Amino acid sequence: QVQLVESGGGLVQAGNSLRLSCAPSGRTSSWYVMAWIRQAPGKDREFVANIRRTDAFTAYASSVKGRFTISTNNAKNTVYLQMNNLKPEDTAVYYCAAGLIPGLIRYDYWGQGTQVTVSS
Repeated sequence: QVQLVESGGGLVQAGNSLRLSCAPSGRTSSWYVMAWIRQAPGKDREFVANIRRTDAFTAYASSVKGRFTISTNNAKNTVYLQMNNLKPEDTAVYYCAAGLIPGLIRYDYWGQGTQVTVSS
């Protein structure tokens, strides 16, 4: 049962933009916190950004701050990651992850990931 579906990945040149989308369903529709986490080849997973449902509080990794923006729509049924001024080092599989327990930053549900490739 797929509960988080990502879309929007692709191949872009450095300096360009992409927008990723994540659509929660089923249990994850009542998410408390949603995050984007990426994994580059041969590297550990890396936190990118998250957003809290109750007050839209956001947090970013220092490597993407000022270039990436996480947001959600009014219905809270889609979470976006707007990625501007992309760099080759942003190349990775991007995962959407959800936590359901209020007050707890823990990601119990993960999507299958979407590939982002940035060419120089």
